[in-house]
Amino acid sequence: MRLNPNSGRKQRQRRSGFLLLEVLLALGVFGIAATGFAVALHRTADLASLSQREVKITRLLESALAEAMSYPVLEEGTTSVSIPEMSEYEMRVDTTIELLPEIENEDGQLLQEMYRVEVKALWFENAVMQEQSAETWRYSRLYQP
Repeated sequence: MRLNPNSGRKQRQRRSGFLLLEVLLALGVFGIAATGFAVALHRTADLASLSQREVKITRLLESALAEAMSYPVLEEGTTSVSIPEMSEYEMRVDTTIELLPEIENEDGQLLQEMYRVEVKALWFENAVMQEQSAETWRYSRLYQP
């Protein structure tokens, strides 16, 4: 038995108002989640690009160091080479070979003709000069032809 004929209509209006609020809330939560996912995806892509560039620079340094070490006779000096595959960063690789003063080994023998070979990659990134280097020593008498 109903006492008031309009009481059912008010409940339906309240319920439909809550349904609209629930839909808006669900859309808001979905929008926040989608934005978070897009930001995470963008950061992952940036990190992957940075990792690829670092691997490429390391590979270039290793290659330049191996090339400098492959010469049968080392000559002191610095050479500079532009890298065409990294032209968007205006990258160049400087190779420096210098004769070290006489060094004594563990047995007390003097090691003459010991060279320090340094390879340095220089490039512009975000309008700032960046640098990464690798170096090694070479005892020239071990590689005499």
